[in-house]
Parts: sequence; C-alpha cells; structure tokens
Amino acid sequence: MTLLTYLLLLFSIAACSPLGANNANQSDRKVDFDAFGDYWYQGKAELNSYDLEQYRYGEKRTGEAVLIFVTEDFSKAKQVKLDNPQENEQDAQKVLKLNMTKNFITGIYPYSMMLSSFTPVYDKVPAVKVAASVQEWCGQTYTQMNRQAGGYNVELRSYFEREGDQQLTVDARAEDEIWNLIRLNPKEVPTGKLKLIPGLLDQRLTHIPLEAQDATITIQPAQAGVADFEAGKLSVCTVTYESYPRVLRIYFSSAFPYEIAGWEEVRKLDDGQEEVSSATRKAVMLQDYWTKNGNEFQPLRRDLNLTNP
Repeated sequence: MTLLTYLLLLFSIAACSPLGANNANQSDRKVDFDAFGDYWYQGKAELNSYDLEQYRYGEKRTGEAVLIFVTEDFSKAKQVKLDNPQENEQDAQKVLKLNMTKNFITGIYPYSMMLSSFTPVYDKVPAVKVAASVQEWCGQTYTQMNRQAGGYNVELRSYFEREGDQQLTVDARAEDEIWNLIRLNPKEVPTGKLKLIPGLLDQRLTHIPLEAQDATITIQPAQAGVADFEAGKLSVCTVTYESYPRVLRIYFSSAFPYEIAGWEEVRKLDDGQEEVSSATRKAVMLQDYWTKNGNEFQPLRRDLNLTNP
C-alpha cells in the first residue's frame, strides 16, 4: 500500500471523500484491499454516464443514467453519513455508496429517479441502507430501507391512495446492493437461489407490494461486448425472479475495478411479451465532484457526454 493510500485511509480530505480503514484486518470479505485502497481512497468518486432506454407506459423512452460510486464514513447507529467521523471513530463504518439516477421523458412530462445503496466495505454484512425516490408531474414517492435486527425496516411514502404511507419489515437481501458487491469483488455476490427484495426503482414502477421474492442469481462470462468493452473481458450477473416479473442483467469488467459497462432490465408482461430497458456506458471519470459546483466546471458534463440538466 502506498504512503498516499495510507494517509487517505486516516484523514478525510473533502466532504464526500473516504476516511479510515475501519477494522480492515478483521474483514472476511474476498477483497484485495491494497488494490481497493489505491483506487477508491484517492479522495474521488467514480462517475459513469449511460445512454438509457427505459420502458414506461408500454413505450420505450430514451434518456440518461448516471452511476456514482464513492466511499465514505457512515454512522452505524444513525445510518447516515458522518459529518465528523474523527470525533466518534467507534461509530464510523466505511461504506461503498452507489447513487444511481435515471432521467427520461414520458410525453410532455419528465421522470427523475434516484437510488442510493450503502454497503459496508470491511464488515461482511448486507447493505445497511437503501433509499429510492421518483419525481414526475403526477407526484413523488420515496422508499427507505434500514437494516436492523437482521431485516429491513421499510418506510414507503406515496401519493397513490392504495399505497399511501406504509411501514413494514422485510427479511431478505436487497437486489440494490448487488451493484456495490460487484465493485467490491463479484465473489461477494450471493449466487444460487435466495430470497431477494426487488430493485426499489422497479418496484415504484410496477407498484407491486414490496416483499421478499424467490430469485436466482448467476455470474458467468458475457457472450458479447458492451460499449467500449470487448467480448471476453466482461462478465454478466443475472437476477431472475420466479414470480416477480423481472430479470436484471448487469454487465461488468471481469478484472478489478469491475466497472459497470451497462445493464438490462426485462419486464415480463401478462401476455407473454417482454419489455427490455437497457443502459450502455458512454463515459467515465474519477472526480471530486463535490468541489466542482461552480459554473466554471459545467464543461465537465460535456466530458461525461451528459445532455440532460
């Protein structure tokens, strides 16, 4: 491990930047932490932009998606980002955070969707928190899952009468943590048959009650390339549900840092037809974006090939 990596493990250098190893020596994860630290503890986030094809209301829409991966210190007790982790190291837990955004237009009005997933880096436990929100001109919805006592306490807020405000408990792994597990090491992804909570953004589109579903997860070499990734250099993680009408395929580089090349989301319709939403990566950069909020940094969006505001 380089001196720079070691220093970045000890000190936070920016609001979103990483800090501290948090019991790295006690970790049971199958992760090369030297390589992980050299890449993820640079004080930068990995920004990925994607061309998006998203089905909604029976039609395919074009849009953009962004995946932001970054490490940060999380409160074990409050399950929120710590403002001053140095003041309470016992409460600090290193997490790999995914922020996913999807933006597309349905006729006259836009959809804006966001998912956040927080997975411990060193503690071999499931994602400690997952949250998702959807905004469109009809209204907005929000779902948050906090892992406590071996399951997830879920709060769902919706403008739909039949959903209303709900609080429930679901005891299963979350589909939305798979993205982070791939980035840690694909061997961390639980494969085979298991109970799984479907992706929260998909659940907001189907309005199917949120509950554990029987699913099967596989990882194998991809048969074709995606975007700037050649065939033979990609693997695909496939999540197939038995009853819930969804198949998810995540394409990622087979070598560290296991970059996400794209994905497919298959919706199985009652008439046997399938709607295939997909995303293909168009650009990537490492950037301490939280320090780049002035107007002079707007050209960086062109570097990411982003067109939507």
